[in-house]
Amino acid sequence: MDDVLLSVRDLVVQFPTRGGILTALDGISFDIKRGEVLGVVGESGAGKSMTGAAIIGLIEPPGRIAGGQIHLDGERIDNLSMDDMRAIRGRRIAMVFQDPLTSLNPLFTIAEQLVETIQTHMAVSAREARERSIALLDDVGIPAASRRIDDYPHQFSGGMRQRVVIALALAAEPDLVIADEPTTALDVSVQAQIIDVLKRLCSERGASVMLITHDMGVIAETADRVAVLYAGRLAEIGPVRDVIKDALHPYTHGLMGSIPTLAQEDDRLVQIPGSMPRLTDIPQGCAFNPRCDRVFDRCRIERPEPIPHGTRQVACWLYDEQQIKAAE
Repeated sequence: MDDVLLSVRDLVVQFPTRGGILTALDGISFDIKRGEVLGVVGESGAGKSMTGAAIIGLIEPPGRIAGGQIHLDGERIDNLSMDDMRAIRGRRIAMVFQDPLTSLNPLFTIAEQLVETIQTHMAVSAREARERSIALLDDVGIPAASRRIDDYPHQFSGGMRQRVVIALALAAEPDLVIADEPTTALDVSVQAQIIDVLKRLCSERGASVMLITHDMGVIAETADRVAVLYAGRLAEIGPVRDVIKDALHPYTHGLMGSIPTLAQEDDRLVQIPGSMPRLTDIPQGCAFNPRCDRVFDRCRIERPEPIPHGTRQVACWLYDEQQIKAAE
């Protein structure tokens, strides 16, 4: 397991409310290897961003990690104090958010923000930090970086701001970068550029990436493996090529069918009927069973845990050995 950088085991995140306890994440487990890009995909409300927030210690109270463990490079981090977690955040784990304006302070220049970040985590002089900042901006594709570094965030376009945020995330040379929908608000042409910059720079620096998105097209082009979440649980995880070529879970199959292709002959894309259940109304058994076209009685009663199947794991009773033998 020396090649595993991040290990998440049986992660449970809950929010107490007047009506009871809401479980946003319910027993999620996965690993991210060193230098690997793990895509995390699913509909809105599946638990993608919540997983990233739990890893980096940014769950808003009264939400809390109610169960499971998170290990970074063999060290448990889910039970650290706020000060200890703050030392890890930015230095060893960095985050790229969906909206760059939430990451950049509008009152300070890009230089001030980059230099402060570098000096907070690394023992370098202000001059060295500025030189490193200019090099980072140049690496992420900011033209005339030595001049633009003294501009304010509002003087950059949306795509350029997101490049600055990537530079900010990589400033302290972290081991893991969590990118939460980093291209959602950008034009399609800019999206490809941003993803390419993120993947290239992380590869050059040996950093792992957890790429959170609802776009399977982005996952197909970028990730090494993909984890599919549904209603706060893991539906399927495996090498991205295997998942795209032959999706196992009916939900993953539906997601694959929603990707348009140039060779598509039908006028309409595949649709998954219904919508994801509310946290207050998760159905018994498999959470996907009300929307599944392959549902049978066991799905409505028992909740499946991820079952090993070749290179993948899939939380579906269709792949349980007893079920397969009964079908034969």
